[in-house]
Amino acid sequence: MTHLAFASLALQAAPAGDQYGLVRLLFTFVPLILIFYFLLIRPQRKLQQKHMQMVQALKKGDEVITDGGIIGQIVHLTDDRVTIRTGENTRIVLLRGKIARVVTSESTTTEA
Repeated sequence: MTHLAFASLALQAAPAGDQYGLVRLLFTFVPLILIFYFLLIRPQRKLQQKHMQMVQALKKGDEVITDGGIIGQIVHLTDDRVTIRTGENTRIVLLRGKIARVVTSESTTTEA
C-alpha cells in the first residue's frame, strides 16, 4: 500500500469529531522523513561533494584509479577531460568524473 493510500485511509478512518487525527499522522510521517534524510540522502550528498572536490583538485602528475579499475598517471588536464598514461606509450582520455580516486600525487612523491 502506498503512503498516499495509507494517508487517505487514515484520514477517512478518523471520526469527524477527532481533531487530532491529522496531528497523529504528522507525528508518524515527519520522523520517517527525517530518518530517510539523515540515513540516505545526507550521506550520499556528502560523498558526492567529496568526490567533486577530489576531481577539481586533480593536477598533472597525480596517479589515479578510474571507475573501470585502470591505473595511470595524469599527463594532461582540461575543464572536463583528463589524459592519463597507463603504460609506456599508452594514453587514455577520460571524463573528469570517471576518476574514482587519487593514489599518489606529485608533491607526496617528491617529498619522500
